[in-house]
Amino acid sequence: MAQISLNSLMSTSVPTYSEQIAAPFRQELTEAGFVHLMTPEEVYQALNRTDNKLTLVVLNSVCGCAARAARPGVLLSLFNEVVPDILVTIFAGMEKDAVNYFRKNFLPTVTPSSPNIALFKNGEFVKLLERHQIEGKSAAQIADELADAYSKECTNKNTEETISQLRTNFINRYKVDPLGVNK
Repeated sequence: MAQISLNSLMSTSVPTYSEQIAAPFRQELTEAGFVHLMTPEEVYQALNRTDNKLTLVVLNSVCGCAARAARPGVLLSLFNEVVPDILVTIFAGMEKDAVNYFRKNFLPTVTPSSPNIALFKNGEFVKLLERHQIEGKSAAQIADELADAYSKECTNKNTEETISQLRTNFINRYKVDPLGVNK
């Protein structure tokens, strides 16, 4: 069984969890097209943009509210007619340098916590769901809140091919059809 060491909990650079623990939670998003950012340089390149493209960032976590609501809610939100141009994720407790860089440079006034879900345009957040705004909500409520933001901010039209692939992944992972249609 994977162990969490005292050194990993106290260190600012050593991962808190084993990759064995984090891998399924990473995969939940990367299967849906999210790019996993591992370094401060990757965070900088993904978010320090000036091209008016919208970037969805999920600060992923092993916690229960991430598993119960945040990740499924984010995935459900991607069935919207318009969606962010770029999907990225960073894993709290794992890539600590990347997470610290993200928090310091892109969420400087936000209390460090995870999960967080943020929509960025030109390096500034347009929508932010902090952990305290995620806890207690259902995945559907999070999806609706994000979809409302996408409808106001995004111009990237979703494709039938993308929706079909997302639907297949969702059914395989959660054993429920997100569109409520028999396949």
